[in-house]
Amino acid sequence: MSPRPYRLGKRRDAAAATGARILAAARDVFATGDGLTGFTVDAVARRAGVARMTVYYRFGSRDRLLAALFDDLAGRGRLGELLPAAFGREDPLLALDAFVAAFAAFWGADRLAMRRLRALAALDAGLGDAVRARDDRRREGLRVLAGRLAERYGRPPAGARDAAVDVLFALTGFEYFDALAGDARGPEAVAPEVARLARLALELPGA
Repeated sequence: MSPRPYRLGKRRDAAAATGARILAAARDVFATGDGLTGFTVDAVARRAGVARMTVYYRFGSRDRLLAALFDDLAGRGRLGELLPAAFGREDPLLALDAFVAAFAAFWGADRLAMRRLRALAALDAGLGDAVRARDDRRREGLRVLAGRLAERYGRPPAGARDAAVDVLFALTGFEYFDALAGDARGPEAVAPEVARLARLALELPGA
């Protein structure tokens, strides 16, 4: 048997391990006091113990590394697992609760890194586009849920659908979660409060 598939598998494993090490280094750089101004490819490469060209080879650019870090946080927050489960709920009220809980877990996965990523997105056009694209997907998910809620419960009414989605978008955003969590509370404590406020804002049962 040819050893080639084995060697290819080993190379893929090594590449994945290198990518994970670079992302961990990127999180560490963000955790430092100068995380915003000091976030450079050179700084990440030094922290990861790799050549700067390895970072470029693996991620292509600083902006793509930042976008990958955002996605890595989504993975750490189990967003790809929790969101499909939320939309799979038959009752749209329970789906909304699960949607809120999914994003609370995402935002809470590494609040410091998330806070600085989103702050940097306001200053960096490339990262800003990546963050807005992901926020747009959250808004679209809320639009789907608002439609399901209207079909089942008559709320929000058709004429107020866009405004309702705007309210839900604000309530499920990182800034609101971060403010409610403060210094001591985690996703498990914040999510039920946000879900209750979402129901209250839309005048839904259980508010």
